[in-house]
Amino acid sequence: MNLTWIAMLLTIALFVGMLITCEVGRRIGVARLKRDPEGLAKGAGAAEGAVFGLLGLLMAFTFSGAASRFEARRFLIDTEANAIGTAYLRLDLLADESQPPMRELFRRYADNRTTVYQGADFDAVNAKLAEGAAMQTEIWQQAVTACRLPGAASQATMLLLPALNEMIDITATRVTASTNHPPGIIYLLLVTLSLLGALLVGYGTSPNKDRSLLHQGTFALVTSLAIYVIIDLEYPRLGLIRIDTADQALIDVRSSMR
Repeated sequence: MNLTWIAMLLTIALFVGMLITCEVGRRIGVARLKRDPEGLAKGAGAAEGAVFGLLGLLMAFTFSGAASRFEARRFLIDTEANAIGTAYLRLDLLADESQPPMRELFRRYADNRTTVYQGADFDAVNAKLAEGAAMQTEIWQQAVTACRLPGAASQATMLLLPALNEMIDITATRVTASTNHPPGIIYLLLVTLSLLGALLVGYGTSPNKDRSLLHQGTFALVTSLAIYVIIDLEYPRLGLIRIDTADQALIDVRSSMR
C-alpha cells in the first residue's frame, strides 16, 4: 500500500474521529445543561480560543514548511540539472582522446540521476544512489587523470574540476532534502488538537436542540483535508501532489548529451 492510500485512510479516520468527538462533546454539553439549566461552563471561551489558536498556528507553520520544502526540492532538481550540464560542456577542455569515455560515463550518470527517485521502492532508490555514487567516483578519477596528462590545458583543472565537485555535492544535498521532514510528534500534536477542537465544537453547539451537522462536518472536513495536503506536500514522490514534472530538466540535459 503506497503513501497515497495510507494518507487517505488516515484522513478518513481523522474525519470520522472528529465527528465522533463532536458528538461526545455535544453529549457532555447536554448532560451539563441538564444539571445546570442556566448554561454551560462560564469562561470556556478562553480555553477554546487557546486550543483553536494553537491549532491554527501549528497548521499554518506546518503547511508553510511543507510548501517551502516542496519548492526547495524542485529547485534542487533544476540546480543539479544545471550542474550536470555545465560539467558536461566543460569536458571540451580535455584532450580529444580523453573526451569519449568521459562523455559515455556522463550519459550513464545522467540516466541514473533521471530515474533515481522515481518509484516508491526505497531499496531500489538506495541501489540507484549507490550506483550513482560509484559513477561519481569514476568520473572524478578519470577527470583528475585527464587533467594531469602532459599538455593538458590549465583551464581544464581550473574549470572542470570545480564543476564536477558541484555536481557531486548537489546529490548529497538532494538526499538530505528528500529525508527532511518535521518530527512525528508534530503530526501527533496536530491530530490531538484537531480532536480537542472537535470536542469543543460539539460542546459549544450542545444548547441547540438539533445537532449542528453542518458546522461539525465542515470543521472536521476542512481540518482533515488540510492535514492530508500537508502530508502530501511532505512526500512529493509518493502522493497526489507530485514533483515528477521537475525531472524534465534532467531529462532535457540527458537529451542534449550527443
